[in-house]
Order: sequence, then structure tokens, then C-alpha cells
Amino acid sequence: MMSTSTRMSESTRTVTRRPEIWRWRVVDIVVASVLGVACGFLFLAWNVGYLGPKALLEPLLPGLQGLLDGPWLIAGVIGGLVIRKVGAAIYVEVIAAVVSALAGAQWGGFLTIEAGLVQGLGAEIVFLLLAYRYWSLPVAMLAGAMAGLLGGINNMILWFAGSGATFTVIYLISAVVSGALLAGALGWTLVRGLAATGALDRFGSGREARKRV
Repeated sequence: MMSTSTRMSESTRTVTRRPEIWRWRVVDIVVASVLGVACGFLFLAWNVGYLGPKALLEPLLPGLQGLLDGPWLIAGVIGGLVIRKVGAAIYVEVIAAVVSALAGAQWGGFLTIEAGLVQGLGAEIVFLLLAYRYWSLPVAMLAGAMAGLLGGINNMILWFAGSGATFTVIYLISAVVSGALLAGALGWTLVRGLAATGALDRFGSGREARKRV
């Protein structure tokens, strides 16, 4: 606990010394909003699309449906990787959740947005602990995994209260794995592909892609 607190404190001081990651440009806000809306439409599709796989996984092993959580976590990872500013992961994830809520998500408006906030916070914590300096595939996967963990805990409290220990462990592990792969690895791949087109040239992610070429 002491070590974790020390790392968090050191990361916070590093972030404080780097004012550029606090200063959102107009283009940051616009692109983050566009990403959020785009991911919101993905959420809408998955709100319906996940029902089929869920019906298959639940009887197979209760809790395994956590493997389907990843697509709802991807917005925060993509937002952080592209914008690279404090709060980007939370902002993009919440915007996506708002779009889903306004379109009538079956979980209700408030709980949909609340879930987006918690999931975005999970990804944001990882970027914060690394002082917004590292954007590799392992970092993206870790951000997705943390989003899955926090989102999974949130779901356990709100939707699966009273579940047994076996269900809880299986569900949380499944959510973390799904977050790492479907939000982290897939999100990182999508950002790399988008950067390669030149669409992100005004961002660090786009300039890095150009250097690799």
C-alpha cells in the first residue's frame, strides 16, 4: 500500500510539472467528442449484439458473460491513446455512454452514464500512474484491464449483488480479460490504423505513426 501510494504521489507530481497535458486545445475537444459519439454508436450496436453471445455463455459457466464487456470499455482507452491529456479517457467514455443513454439503453439513462464514468476512470487511472508518458500496447491493455475491473466491480454492486464467490471471481476475471483484449489491444490497433491515415497528425499518436513510417 505504501509503495502504491508513493508511485501515485510521484506520478501526480510529474503530471503537475507537465502543464501541456492539462491544456485542452479546441481540436482536442472536437476530436474527443467525435470519438465519443462514434464509440457511442458502437455501444448502441453492442447493446443488442451482445444478447446472442450472452445467451450462449451464461449456461456454459455463470460469470463468463464478463467476456462480453470489452466493447463497452474501448472508448476510454481510445480517448486516452489519441488525446493524451488529463481526463481524456473519462471524457470520451462518458460521451459514448451519454449517446447510448439518450438512445434508450436498456439499463436506464443514469446507470448507463454512471457505468461510463466508472469505466473511463479505470483507464484514466492507468494513464495517470504512468504520468501520461507511455502509450504502448501493454499500457493500452493494462488500461483496458483496469476499466474492466472497475466496471466489473460496479456491475457486481448494481446488478449482481448477492452472487456467490465463484460467480464473482469468474465474472471479474472475464471482465478484466475482455477489457485487456477487446478494449486495450483492439483499441490500440484501431488508433494505430487511424494514425497511419494521417487523420491524427495534430496529435502525438499521429506524429509517432509518421516517425515509424
